[in-house]
Amino acid sequence: MTSNEILAEFADMAKEPVRDHVDSFLEAIRPALPDLDLEVEGIVDRIGGLSRRLHRMMDETLSEFGLDSGDYKVMGALSQAGPPFRSTPGRLARRMELSSGAMTNRLDRLEAAGIVRRLPDADDRRSVLVELTEQGVERYQKTVGVQAEKEVLVTSALSGREKAQLNGLLRKMMVEFERREGRADHCD
Repeated sequence: MTSNEILAEFADMAKEPVRDHVDSFLEAIRPALPDLDLEVEGIVDRIGGLSRRLHRMMDETLSEFGLDSGDYKVMGALSQAGPPFRSTPGRLARRMELSSGAMTNRLDRLEAAGIVRRLPDADDRRSVLVELTEQGVERYQKTVGVQAEKEVLVTSALSGREKAQLNGLLRKMMVEFERREGRADHCD
């Protein structure tokens, strides 16, 4: 980091902090709840508000591509499996915590849309494999790219250093949740 960048960062820190709607909310509840830790409430309310907005943004992106979040999760699971982007319906259902019937319905829709295809499992004639089609891979990658561009725009409010700091702080909170839940490396 250059000295000019460091000076600019200190100048930004010295400025009056920008207020958001959460600040107004916290001021309004302070008299009624004087023992409430408003720093904690601010953190939780902001994380919740950001989460709702990010989910809404994602839903808009998925809609642009004719997908819903369930479709996207199946496509993501198959994509993460790596080439040839295959899995069994049972593995997909367990990963997404769905019944076999719900997974079958989802796969039927995706297959009708040309996003996945079912193939006989060469290792088990009683089973099938689900594979992302070329069209499915392309649509998934485009969807991820469009959403990533939107996320870059939102996070552009932060400097590189601030992004790293925020990631570190959020990671500490996530690790604490995982510790209390008795699980690590869990993806939700």
